[in-house]
Formats: sequence, structure tokens, C-alpha cells
Amino acid sequence: MGKIGWLFPGQASQKVGMGLDLYNKTEIGRNCFEKAQEIMECDIQSIIFEGPEDILKQTEYTQPAIYTVSVILGYLLLEKGLKPSALAGHSLGEYSALTIAGAFNFETGLRLVKDRALCMAKAGQIQKGTMAAIVGIDDDIIEKICSDYDGTGIVVAANFNSPGQVVISGSHNGIKWFIDIAKSHGARMAIELNVSGAFHSPLMAPAREQLAEVLNSLEISDTKYAVYTNVDSKPVVKSQDIRDSLIRQLENPVLWHKSILNMKDFGIKSFIEVGPGKVLQGLNKRIDRSLKCDSIESLQQLDNIFV
Repeated sequence: MGKIGWLFPGQASQKVGMGLDLYNKTEIGRNCFEKAQEIMECDIQSIIFEGPEDILKQTEYTQPAIYTVSVILGYLLLEKGLKPSALAGHSLGEYSALTIAGAFNFETGLRLVKDRALCMAKAGQIQKGTMAAIVGIDDDIIEKICSDYDGTGIVVAANFNSPGQVVISGSHNGIKWFIDIAKSHGARMAIELNVSGAFHSPLMAPAREQLAEVLNSLEISDTKYAVYTNVDSKPVVKSQDIRDSLIRQLENPVLWHKSILNMKDFGIKSFIEVGPGKVLQGLNKRIDRSLKCDSIESLQQLDNIFV
């Protein structure tokens, strides 16, 4: 088997009922969900397994929920003897990737994700903002349009997901301005997202300050496998580089497109999306159709990969 990359999804990949089979049928799943129940200090299991969806999609529950399911699946893959050549995670997914790579254990990672989600939700209340998906405009033009904005607030590129698919982030005024002029610059779609803040923008500064304090108090280990970070799209293994990348991630764009191409340059031609949904599998097809990408979000899919 050639080199294989493991990819971990971020927010918006959640769905009610995810991980129930992992809880019912695996010891690793049951143990992690029970630990999550203690750490979250709420009935996170019921929220994940039963919903309602309106509660699950709230940032403070979504992020721990996706992290928990993704890490369980990663642990099960390792238990079956499959090892990654390198890993990456989209935004929140970077915490899942770092857990599987050995930077910290499940409990530490979940506490970090819990703090991150709360910090981001709070920052969204302090400095209100939103995000929008833009399809059909080149990356450099997106950045040029953002830099031309001279109104109140800000607008910046937040997620470079694939060629011609970028998410922008900023104040409500800035996002509305961008959406209003996007079609004149060739956009096929420009739509505001249902989010609680301007993630991956300078408006997340309050969250960065709080999360930095938490991260700097923790022991983080060098990883067993390289993790390609969102902020630099390059591999890291050293603990201080990991700490820095997680702190910087909150205010800086996710360089997903570049990360995948850098992993390809490393010799990875096959990927597994480990966690709920198939968002990253879809992005890979748009980034480079020659890349093979499977997704694993259930026990059955996990077993089938070894058939």
C-alpha cells in the first residue's frame, strides 16, 4: 500500500445520530463517549444521538461532537493496524488529527475543543460577524476585493477550500458589501452562511487570547506522524510548532487547497476522510481529480475498507 493521508472534517459535517454504532458496538467508542459525557458536563450523548438538530448545530456542541466521533474512528483505524503517512484536519478537524498523531490524548483534546468552542462563541458575541461562501472567483481576486473594502468593519478570506471555492469572513457590513458585488466579479454563487461569528478572521482576537492561555498551560507532545497545519499548509511534528499553529488558526485563513497539494507533493495519492460527512472528499475531487479519497463515518464503512 502506498502513502495514505487521513483527513478530519470541521464544523458543518455533523448530523444527528452520528457515532451511535460506535458507541453500541465498540469498546473504544463507548469509553470515549462516556469520557465526553464527563468532560462536557452535559448530556452530550443525547444531543449527538437524538438531537434536536438545532441544538447539535450550536458551536459549543457541534465542535466537541464532531471531534469525539472523528477521534473514535481514527482510534479504530489504528487498532486495526492502519497507519497514516500524514494527517490534516479542516479547522476544528486539526484537533482530531493532532490527537490521532499523538500530540495529546482524547481527554486533553476534548477539553481544548470545548474551550475553543466556548471562546469562539463568546468572541462572536463580543465582535459580531458572519461568513459567506463564494464560488467561481479566483483566490487572488477574492483577496484583492477584500483589500478594496473601505467601509466599517472588515472582510477577509477565511477558507481556501478548493479552486474557485472560498469562504470569506468579517463584519456584517463587509460581508453584505462583498455579496452585493460578487457577481460583477464573476461569482456563480455568493451566499451568507448560518454561523455565529466571523471565524478565521481578526474578529476572533478575543477567542485567540483565551485559547492561547489554555494552550500555553498544557503539555503537548511531538507527534508520531506529520500534521499539515491550516495556517501554513506545511507539516509539523514539534510541540511548540503545534501550539503556535493552533493559536494562530483562529484569526487566519484555512489553507486547505494548498495543504492537500503539499501532501500530494509528499507522495500521498490516496486519502481517507475520517469522521462524519463527505465534505473533504468532495473538496479533494475539485482540488485534483487524480486523488483517491474514501470516507469513513460508520463502523460498516470502517470494516469495508479492509475487505
